[in-house]
Amino acid sequence: MVKLIHTLADHGDDVNCCAFSSSLLATCSLDKTVRLYSLSDFTELPHSPLKGHTYAVHCCCFSPSGHILASCSTDGTTVLWNTHNGQTLAVMEQPSGSPVRVCRFSPDSTCLVSGAADGTVVLWNAQSYRLHRCGCVKDGSLVACAFSPDGNLFVTGSSCGDLTVWDDKMRCLHSEKAHDLGITCCDFSSQPVSDGEQGLQCFRLASCGQDCQIKIWVVSFSHILGFELKYKSALSGHSAPVLACAFSHNGQMLVSGSVDKSVIVYDINSENILHTLTQHTRVNIWQFDLETLCQARSTEDQLRQFTEDWSEDDVSTWLCAQDLKDLVGIFKMNNIDGRELLNLTKESLADDLKIESLGLRSKVLRKIEELKTKQKTLSSEIPDEFICPITRELMQDPVIASDGYSYEKEAMENWISKNKRTSPMTNLTLPSVVLTPNRTLKMAINRWLETHQK
Repeated sequence: MVKLIHTLADHGDDVNCCAFSSSLLATCSLDKTVRLYSLSDFTELPHSPLKGHTYAVHCCCFSPSGHILASCSTDGTTVLWNTHNGQTLAVMEQPSGSPVRVCRFSPDSTCLVSGAADGTVVLWNAQSYRLHRCGCVKDGSLVACAFSPDGNLFVTGSSCGDLTVWDDKMRCLHSEKAHDLGITCCDFSSQPVSDGEQGLQCFRLASCGQDCQIKIWVVSFSHILGFELKYKSALSGHSAPVLACAFSHNGQMLVSGSVDKSVIVYDINSENILHTLTQHTRVNIWQFDLETLCQARSTEDQLRQFTEDWSEDDVSTWLCAQDLKDLVGIFKMNNIDGRELLNLTKESLADDLKIESLGLRSKVLRKIEELKTKQKTLSSEIPDEFICPITRELMQDPVIASDGYSYEKEAMENWISKNKRTSPMTNLTLPSVVLTPNRTLKMAINRWLETHQK
């Protein structure tokens, strides 16, 4: 089910961009202002609108923590705002003075990229607000930018249709024509793509353009094999230029908006259209029931999705959460993934895994049965975004980690306390161990509980 839950019409002119943090929505407009709204009830914050730009505001984006908002404008500046009080933290002027079309924070919040109409791209130090490095594309205006989830790369898109890939030292790694009539937006999925080559980091990249197309790419990088950008497929559905595209938080869906006045939601794995939204006035906020968006699956199929697709690392994470961390080495040595986990028996635990303790074997089997029962319940009732990726249980005190994912606070604190500086979801190094309360998610969970547990 998809329903329209709110419409915002406060801007005095066209809205150019929307951005979400864990608790706020930001919009920017041709009317030279940026507006901030609470996601809990969509009321505008007392210190909104943010005024400071002298011309149209083209783009806005939150820092990963949500404490800082960046906005860029035709006036040639990128402004950093304190989201708590609306105060201006810095006004960073593009060296060329050219209109700034796009800005993006790095995943660790240390850098900010701004791209301008004259093709210049600047990497700013987001702590000192000073220019760090700058570069330039060969042709066209820079209108799109996206950082890879690990922060080692960022991609820019130009009005001439070129995708250009830069490393964190502003060295140009690759450039190629992606859209004949110009790029309008690009975005990385937060979920890495599995690859047979060890040490090879792969991510999905989506780009869209004036040619009415959405293209999916696979970006891979390793210090041994170097960089590669592979075209994967094109998504159909729009009949006019596509203005924006963005992956969902969990990387399972892609959303696009077009001049044809429609927004399309795609399942990124099957590349099928899940839903098309057509009611547009100004800024519309929609609520998605993910169960009805996705193709109906039986309870058994959903259980397979949760468990049989687990990697060996997922199984290790589950073992630690069940206080069975002493078995991690044995399970890894025997390559136990999700499918193998579900097929374990008394005999295989004793004969194949050589677990001598009868009590320990019984505990493992009991935990596996609990997992099957619990996930069968979860798959048919509780929305997946309410489930902690570590404990696989309904979250009571959700927090956002620096990888962008939400976890049960106690589980994530335990994860970090065991000197694990990697993300439980991506296995990449966490830029920070700071955990931010996800009040919006907690409110959603409480509302769900009030409805379903009467």
